[in-house]
Amino acid sequence: MSDDILMVGAGLSGAVAGRALAEAGFRVTVADARAHVAGNCHTERCAETGVMVHVHGPHIFHTGNETVWDYVNRFARFRPYRHQVRTTLGGKVYAMPINLLTINQFFGRALRPDEARAFINEQAEPGSEAPRNFEEQALAMMGRALYEAFFKGYTEKQWGCPPSALPASILKRLPMRFNYDDNYFAHPFQGMPEEGYTEMVARILDHPGIALQLGRRVTPQEARAHDHVFWSGPLDAWFGHDAGRLGYRTLDFERFTASGDWQGCAVMNWPDADVPFTRITEHKHFAPWESHEQSVLYREYSRACGAEDTPYYPIRLAAEKAMLAEYATRARAETGVTFLGRLGTYRYLDMDVTIAEALEAARGFIAARAEGRAVPAFMAEPL
Repeated sequence: MSDDILMVGAGLSGAVAGRALAEAGFRVTVADARAHVAGNCHTERCAETGVMVHVHGPHIFHTGNETVWDYVNRFARFRPYRHQVRTTLGGKVYAMPINLLTINQFFGRALRPDEARAFINEQAEPGSEAPRNFEEQALAMMGRALYEAFFKGYTEKQWGCPPSALPASILKRLPMRFNYDDNYFAHPFQGMPEEGYTEMVARILDHPGIALQLGRRVTPQEARAHDHVFWSGPLDAWFGHDAGRLGYRTLDFERFTASGDWQGCAVMNWPDADVPFTRITEHKHFAPWESHEQSVLYREYSRACGAEDTPYYPIRLAAEKAMLAEYATRARAETGVTFLGRLGTYRYLDMDVTIAEALEAARGFIAARAEGRAVPAFMAEPL
């Protein structure tokens, strides 16, 4: 096939969609401004300690989509991994997500599941209407004591605004259990790629129909010279940010090393408002099948994302939603470009959803080309 396809971004979206198109016979160029593939799930082995480090923060693969699970296992050996999180609050350590152990620890009780459920129902503060924001959702779900202890300060640090300004949907993603299950994710397929995500993405991109160009920053003007562009960069960047910049939070990492096992778990949250960081991650615990005498840890600090920073979490408050609607309307009027991924659709996406949507975008493109019809700007709507 003669189509000249450009993938802007060598993260999961660009790699997966690019591979699918290359396997269908298209010539694909995958370009990324960074010197490595895999985007924010980039991993590399620390030369000093031998630990596999999640350079841009931890990424845990979990999914209920068997097709996606089979797909990633084509390109990497996934080892079993059970994600457990702890929280240090007021000098004491609690189990997370909130479960029966957390409730009994925090309230100094020995409640059975049915007793705990009734107790939390007494604590809850349901409003007369459906919860309109994060705070109302938390109060209706768990009551003021648990909310203010475990979520209020952490959320303010993470998002830089009061929880009452955030959508209720953020909290709905977090489980609350009335048993002693402390597995953070409930999906049936969970694991870590033995050689890291970067090696996995490199294998996805290893196809004779793919030309990989790292360290190349593609402008929208350059991209338009190709027959079709898959743009996984920021949606607003395609339009030169001329209607304003969509808001993101970024992360700063304070890296340090230690001997032995420093905190005993992969992730320790710090919800106290007077602690400036949100959590500490200990990266040797993301590969429990390995053994290392030293450890690599990150303290994470969240702040507003500037023009030159790496965007991590889309804010999606009222102002951003209005701006997003304008950009999305303009994007649908474009021809020769498909927007995909976390930045291209301005949505928080887990890795499995990113992969599923990239595969769907590639299938949609192939079908549209075969039927002689236009390729839509969005395979997954951003609004």
